[in-house]
Amino acid sequence: MEVSVFAVYVVLTVLTAAVLAYGACLDFVRHPSIAAIADRVSVPRTWMVPLGACLAAGSAGLLAGIAVPWIGTAAGVGLVLYFLGALGAHLRVGDLRIGGALVLLALSVAVLLLGIAVHGAE
Repeated sequence: MEVSVFAVYVVLTVLTAAVLAYGACLDFVRHPSIAAIADRVSVPRTWMVPLGACLAAGSAGLLAGIAVPWIGTAAGVGLVLYFLGALGAHLRVGDLRIGGALVLLALSVAVLLLGIAVHGAE
C-alpha cells in the first residue's frame, strides 16, 4: 500500500495543530504545570497568554496552510522560531528538561518541510 506525501503532510499537520491548540489552551488557563515550567525558565507568568496566542496562531496557520500554502509556510517558520526560543529559554537557565520543546520543534520542522515538498516554496 502506497501512502502519498500529501497524506502524510495532512495527517502530521492535523496532529501537530491539535497538540499546539492543546498547549495554547493550557497557556490560556494558566495551567499549573505550564506555570511551573515558566517559573523554572524565568519567563514571567504574564507572558503565558501571549505565548498561548502564538501557539494558537501557529496551529490555525498550519491548518490553513493545507489550502493556502504560504500561510502554512509562514506558520511553520514562526513555530520553528518559537520552539528555538523555548529551547534557548531552557538552556539559558541550565534547565535540561527540554524533551517537550525538542519534540515540538521536530514536529514543526517536519510539517514545514513536508509542506514545502507538497506545495513547493510558494
